[in-house]
Amino acid sequence: MLSSALFRTGQILKGRAGAYTITKQVQETVWFVKTHRAQETVVIKSVQGHPRVENERDVLKRLQHRTPFLRPLVDEIEDLSTTTIALKYLQSDLLKETVRQTLNREELKHVCRSILEALKVIHEQGLVHTDVKLDNVFVNLQEDIDRFSEVQLGDLGGCYSVTSDWATSGTLVGTPMWSSPEVLMEMPWNTAADIWSFGTLLISLIYGGDFHLFRPNVDRDHEEYILGVVMEQLRCFGPFPEKIHDIASPETFQSIIWLSQQLPAEKRTPFDLVTEREVMKKDKDFIGKIMKLDWRDRPTAKELLEDKWWHDE
Repeated sequence: MLSSALFRTGQILKGRAGAYTITKQVQETVWFVKTHRAQETVVIKSVQGHPRVENERDVLKRLQHRTPFLRPLVDEIEDLSTTTIALKYLQSDLLKETVRQTLNREELKHVCRSILEALKVIHEQGLVHTDVKLDNVFVNLQEDIDRFSEVQLGDLGGCYSVTSDWATSGTLVGTPMWSSPEVLMEMPWNTAADIWSFGTLLISLIYGGDFHLFRPNVDRDHEEYILGVVMEQLRCFGPFPEKIHDIASPETFQSIIWLSQQLPAEKRTPFDLVTEREVMKKDKDFIGKIMKLDWRDRPTAKELLEDKWWHDE
């Protein structure tokens, strides 16, 4: 059962733009509230002793006017010791929606374009989202061929500059099953890490349900969980190219050699050999451009938005 000393149901919060009443706690650090003026639902986020919420506020103030594809900041709560922000409420997220019903082609391309448009803006500012995954993409729904009236990338609390110590030192960030090989192997990372995560998300959307290509056969809290994810990445998109030696530390390169020995060619299941019945060739070709183990080989968000994949129907 969720509990928090921060807020209680019925509590009134005053922001710079309006007043709100707490109606429900939905996550440890997330609440739904109603606006006093219009009785609309808004999302409140607050975390004690951690800079994530402050970081999300600062990133959104900097970027949200540049694109409609980021879930925007709508207010900041005043007179609290902990930074507390109000964000736009959307009805659902992509994880819930793809479990409910696999996306059709129009929906698939709509959400993918929206995510890439958001990433393009983030990346142009030298920032990395670091946690691109289905349940961080929020949607509003409609009754139409395309069920999504709005698609917005959210949870920007883990955004970091490509020049930050986090990125240059190879700090482990994000959610492992969605993270790039360089992040999981604690190599320096940059905006290309988000492109890998986008590709992982696209694969999950194509298959539908709660499918994940890189889900290892050990539990999340198992000590070899991250290793298991990397092995699945190698199984489908390996091996690492020899030139990875140029950017990997000697220790990491030795780890790559060891991993390659554990997965010789006969044990791999290359994604490009997946049948047409599972994934259409044009989708496999597009995914193949994205899922490169060496981040230097991945296209940018801008380049992906210009790909012929969008016009192949």
